[in-house]
Amino acid sequence: MSYYQDWTIKSENVENEQLYRAYVQRYYDLEKAAYDKILSEYPNNKELLVGTAKEMADKFGFPYSEMEVFVGFLDGIKNSLNNTLVVDEIVDDTPIELDIDYKKLYLNMLDAKADWLYKLSSWNQVFDQETMDSLKQEFRQSNMAHSDKVGRNDPCPCGSGKKYKKCCINK
Repeated sequence: MSYYQDWTIKSENVENEQLYRAYVQRYYDLEKAAYDKILSEYPNNKELLVGTAKEMADKFGFPYSEMEVFVGFLDGIKNSLNNTLVVDEIVDDTPIELDIDYKKLYLNMLDAKADWLYKLSSWNQVFDQETMDSLKQEFRQSNMAHSDKVGRNDPCPCGSGKKYKKCCINK
């Protein structure tokens, strides 16, 4: 069984809720430490982001006995990469290069509502506060609900100047 299959089974197995919560919490702790390491060493982190799967797991603090958790981490970061990463084929000696798009990574963390990740102080190594605020604003605007429906008390779209309810509501 591949690490990715193992990750999928363990991360979706909710039979014992206590074990599941402990497993997920362990993943969150390792994930947070890995992102903190990546961000705190920016921009001199190129060596950190290249190696075999086993070497990189070790660099990021993922124990070898939990390689499936490292593959879960890679599954989470793959949408923020400039290169493609096929996580279901990863074995110990698979060469990996993480070419991270940091803007996309920050926006994906906002989208996942992972405040323990996008509030890491090490983001200050990558972006200044103004940039992070503009990215948050960009994220909010892109996820804002828009309605094209005309309200009863809005001006009528036909251009008559009357309220919609007094003009074209029944047409």
